[in-house]
Amino acid sequence: MPSIAQPLDGLPEQLLARPFATGDAEAFTAMYAAAELHDAGAAAIELADVVSDWARPSVDLARHSMGVWDADLLVAGSDVYRSRRADGAVLPSHRGRGIGSALARWTQAVCAADGGTRVGMTVPAGSVGEAVFADLGYHRGWTSWVLQLPADAVVADRPLPDGYTIRNADAATELPLVHQVIEDAFNEWPERQPFPFEDWRAAVPDRDGHEPWQLRVVTDAGQTIVGVCTLLLADDTAYVDQLAVCRAERGRGLAQALLADGFANGRAHGATVSELSTDSRTGALPLYERLGMVVTQTWHHWQIDVPAAG
Repeated sequence: MPSIAQPLDGLPEQLLARPFATGDAEAFTAMYAAAELHDAGAAAIELADVVSDWARPSVDLARHSMGVWDADLLVAGSDVYRSRRADGAVLPSHRGRGIGSALARWTQAVCAADGGTRVGMTVPAGSVGEAVFADLGYHRGWTSWVLQLPADAVVADRPLPDGYTIRNADAATELPLVHQVIEDAFNEWPERQPFPFEDWRAAVPDRDGHEPWQLRVVTDAGQTIVGVCTLLLADDTAYVDQLAVCRAERGRGLAQALLADGFANGRAHGATVSELSTDSRTGALPLYERLGMVVTQTWHHWQIDVPAAG
């Protein structure tokens, strides 16, 4: 498909818009972090997140991204991933000028031009983004929660059944197998879009700063990978990014064992707090709360059907 950028209409005259380039990653990170801090009370985004997201082979920045500048200051921006999921923000200082609405309409145009039929974005509960999406005719979908294991919480080891082992994944030979376990599990979610292997690789094992201990697997007695846990380390926080167990292996405590292992590894590498997120499609919230985790943030996914391009 040719790379044809969709225009961004409806901005105040003094603002300029253009697609992002790789050199804009730092500015986007700073802008997005300021919005997160204002809306959710904490900024979770890191430069490595943006760099790895934009490095995914399926992302064409000229086609799938748009930034808005006020002179030299980046005040808003968004991108669209695989014609389905948008992610963006507007600086608090520049809200109320129609910038968020213009970007939302732009994401719909990108989705339609790429052959998509629905586009959505997840925003903090109670934030101004919810009002913008409601006014534009979006409807609210699933709910997501960020959970935290308090620094003083004690997580007991979860023993594995006989014959099962937790270890680092072999990056030279096992990455496709690891990815398949994650995809098989996550694709059980309603409305979930498959994540290509090369995109996953850019975002996980090839992410800047990734270390072998951040990709852990459970193997059965035959050395088949049946569970996966991926982690990120940001300052004093270990974040469980992905947790998946094969359907046939559930109910044996493998997920809890992987979580306990991940929390312990995070603390061993300097983290004092452990976090993860889950949403209402998975039904996993009670599992995490039983482990002593507490909800610190609530987010809602807003989405809209888009007409075919042309």
